[in-house]
Amino acid sequence: MTIQQDDRLEALSGWLRETLRLAVEAVEPASSDASFRRYFRVYLDGISCIVMDAPPAKENVRPFIGVAALLRDAGVQAPEILAADEEQGFLLLSDFGTRSYLDCLNAISVDRLYGDALDALTRLQCGVDIETAGLPVYDERLLGVELDLFRDWFLDQFLGLVPEAAESVVFDDVKRLLIASALEQPKVCVHRDYHSRNLMVTERLNPGVLDFQDAVIGPVTYDLASLLRDCYVSWPLPMVEVWMAGYYTRLCEAGLVGSVSPDTFRRWFDLMGMQRHLKAIGIFSRLKLRDGKFGYLKDIPRTMSYVTEVCGRYPELAGFLRFLEKRVLPQIISDRLV
Repeated sequence: MTIQQDDRLEALSGWLRETLRLAVEAVEPASSDASFRRYFRVYLDGISCIVMDAPPAKENVRPFIGVAALLRDAGVQAPEILAADEEQGFLLLSDFGTRSYLDCLNAISVDRLYGDALDALTRLQCGVDIETAGLPVYDERLLGVELDLFRDWFLDQFLGLVPEAAESVVFDDVKRLLIASALEQPKVCVHRDYHSRNLMVTERLNPGVLDFQDAVIGPVTYDLASLLRDCYVSWPLPMVEVWMAGYYTRLCEAGLVGSVSPDTFRRWFDLMGMQRHLKAIGIFSRLKLRDGKFGYLKDIPRTMSYVTEVCGRYPELAGFLRFLEKRVLPQIISDRLV
């Protein structure tokens, strides 16, 4: 840890012991994520809790507190907030344990675990009133900013690749296509990172849902694509299509997608996943270059494979696929990601 981080841990310990007057038996690292937040597991009389350390200069705990309430009111299992110091950036949370979906998913468990995750997603999308939730909108500007992460951080800074003029036009056309597809979809509450690292296996109300502070009002397929086209684990396409079709039926029954056809829903799902995956590749590159976090590089080939698969399915993406195959994929399969 750096000196600053040691100071944060000392302040956190003081908050627990002196302000909250808790009999802390032990504090141990629990996890970190792709932000500046850290999490510690604390033991109090044999009971474990989680403490979030969110440096106020970098993070704001208020969205986490607000979205946690929205999720819990909708019947989704978000952590209970046991104590909060918003000024210091500390939260004391209930503990979902150590078994993430990523750790527990296999050929035997996947249908059960994904079934639970899709049940929770249904409650999220049906149970949060988008008119009163007070969440930001996933608008054209934000969708575009996210797509630019691919060009700025992956192509430019990570690969050192400057697209030719014609290639830049192709990328701009892809941006417009993906943004238009996202904006034409029905709007729901979007977790925005609904995948195997942020879902915890729990005994009741499975899953426990984490990392939801960036929730927005946005496209109905976004979280579905995050779950079924996970950057950290992949499944055969026929399985994905069965899960997707089943969820489409749920949405139709709930009245969330109107009279949209299965083919249109599939296109929404594919293009929404592609937007997310291009963004994720940019973020993985930024984590390495800016934050010194190398562990996400190994997930770029899997994530890129989703992009090329979707490009191969839609003729209007053929030009972008040619660019990837000619200029990008040869570098990915080199030793650059090692």
